[in-house]
Parts: sequence; structure tokens; C-alpha cells
Amino acid sequence: METSLFQEELLEGKVISLLDEKSMIRDGEKLLYQELEVRISKGSLAGEKIKIEVGDIPIVGQPKYQVGDEVMISYSKDFEGKNIFIITDFIRRKPLVWLFLIFVVLALIVGQWRGGMSLLGLVISFAVIFLFILPQIYKGEDPIIIAIVGSLIIIPATFLLSHGLNRKTLVAMAGTLIALLIVGLLSKFFIELTKLTGYASEEAAFLHLARRGQINIKGILLAGIIIGTLGILDDITISQAAIIQQLKKANPKMKTKELFLRAMDVGQDHIASMINTLVLVYTGAALPLMLLFIDNPRPFSEIINYQMIAEEIVRTLVGSVGLILAVPITTILASKIAFRDRKQH
Repeated sequence: METSLFQEELLEGKVISLLDEKSMIRDGEKLLYQELEVRISKGSLAGEKIKIEVGDIPIVGQPKYQVGDEVMISYSKDFEGKNIFIITDFIRRKPLVWLFLIFVVLALIVGQWRGGMSLLGLVISFAVIFLFILPQIYKGEDPIIIAIVGSLIIIPATFLLSHGLNRKTLVAMAGTLIALLIVGLLSKFFIELTKLTGYASEEAAFLHLARRGQINIKGILLAGIIIGTLGILDDITISQAAIIQQLKKANPKMKTKELFLRAMDVGQDHIASMINTLVLVYTGAALPLMLLFIDNPRPFSEIINYQMIAEEIVRTLVGSVGLILAVPITTILASKIAFRDRKQH
């Protein structure tokens, strides 16, 4: 009776000894069998040494463990009350912390106070996402509305902290909001037009089952496009506003048309590099998916019709359209405001 009440526990431990290691052939597949001795560092068995076998059951991507590896261990009991230990993953916290510290130190050294303010803005962005956007969507609220409200909090917080309260920042914020609105409308239109459901990934299907259909999966797809594009719009809009500001300082008599054309000269280079960046980022994220179709005998016209591929295409192209439009929108706003200042003086 006590065995049936035993709850599975997740332990942490460190591999202290390799007791056995050999290659095995099972069902025509070569497997690496290892017997490990692990000292438990966290959990109800902390301080104890246990033996774990890995590789006796075929698992996709089975890693090779070494002495010193820190691992997560699933601890449960079978129907006879015997202990069952299964290594579920490596513990990655330490290298992740070191990488984060390198990022923070470099941001503070190179970016100085602006780098520090950007980090604070990043903290606020994550706080909005994890404390507001995700919980509200999980409760079943409309993902699109939640993403827009969240963006309205993130934009002023990150822009003002990173660039200060000035005309350049306000123009960039306005350009970002307008471009983001266009991205939202285009996303909704083409998601409907291409009949995307948002169920292209296993995670979406699992979430639907876990929440019994209370979450709008299609809305999550749209919200993801909005939030993803927001992160890139910051760079392009603040750059265009800064270019106009510097041109105006260099020649206060420069007219609106000339300001716009000169800034767009730089903006066109920015557009080219940012589109390339966005496409490569999305392609890199979907690389395993792309590889599945590289040797596919089906024609290209059929492959791009698959929902999982079409979803990435819509995400990439809608985001790129938003970036392209953000450049002239921000440039027009900045040049008009700068030119009005000249006439008032």
C-alpha cells in the first residue's frame, strides 16, 4: 500500500565512478551501455551512492556520461517496491550562469551606464512576459490582446531605460508602435488566409490537451509573432531616429525632404542587413525541421504547403515586412518633428 502512494521524485547527483562500459547491438542498432556510480547531492537520498544503468534501453540521442558529470535523476519504485533510477538529463545551471555573467559584465564594460539600463529593461521585459503575458494566456485570456497590452508595457520601459526620455526615444517608440500594429494586422490576415491553426508543433497539441482547449492556440501563434518582432524593431527605429537627430545637428537648415532621403540612404542598408538577420535567426531556430525536408522526394511546392513550414514562412515574412515599414515610418516621424523645430526657431 505504501508503494502505491510513493510519488516520483527528481534527484540531483554527480557521476563519481564508471563501473562498466561496453557496446551492445540490439535490433541491428549499436548502443552504448554504461553502469555508473552516482552520489546524490539533492533530494531525499542526499549523500547516498547509487548505481544506475544507461543504454540498456534504446533512447534517441543517448549521451555518453563521464566522471564528474552532474545529472538529474528520476527516482521511483516498481510494483514490488524496488527502487528505479533513470537519468533524465544533465544539470546545466552552472555553465548557463557563467554565460549570463559574461554577458552582463561585457554589457556593463562596453555599454557602461546605457548597458546597465538595457539590462534593467531586459529584466522588466522578462518580468512582463513571465508574470503577466504567460500567466494570462495560460488562464485562457485572448493571447492577442495580452500580447498587445504586454508590448505597451515593454516598449516604454525598455526604450526609456535604454535611451532616456528625449525626442529621439519618443519618435522611435511611436514608429515601433505603428509598425507593430501593422505586423499584428498582417499576421492575423495571413494566418486566416493560409488557414494556419497553430498546431504545427507537438508543444501546441500538448498544451491544448493539458488545458482542455481553454487556450487559443491560433492566438498564441499571432502573439508570438508580435512579441518576436518587437525585439528587433527597437534596434531599427532608434537607429533611424538617431540618424535624423545627428543630421539635424550637423546642418540645422536641412529641409524635411533632404533629411528623409539622407536617413533613408542609411535605412536601406539597415533594412538589408536586418532582413538577412531575421531570416537567418528563424532558419537557425527551425534547422532540424528544414533538414527533414532536404532529402524529401516531394516537390518544393508541396513541401511549403505543410503547416509547420508555412507557419515559419508567415512568421519570417510578416516580421520582415514590419521591419521594412518601420524604417520609412520612423524616418518620416523624425524628419517632420526635426523640420518643425527649425521653423519654430
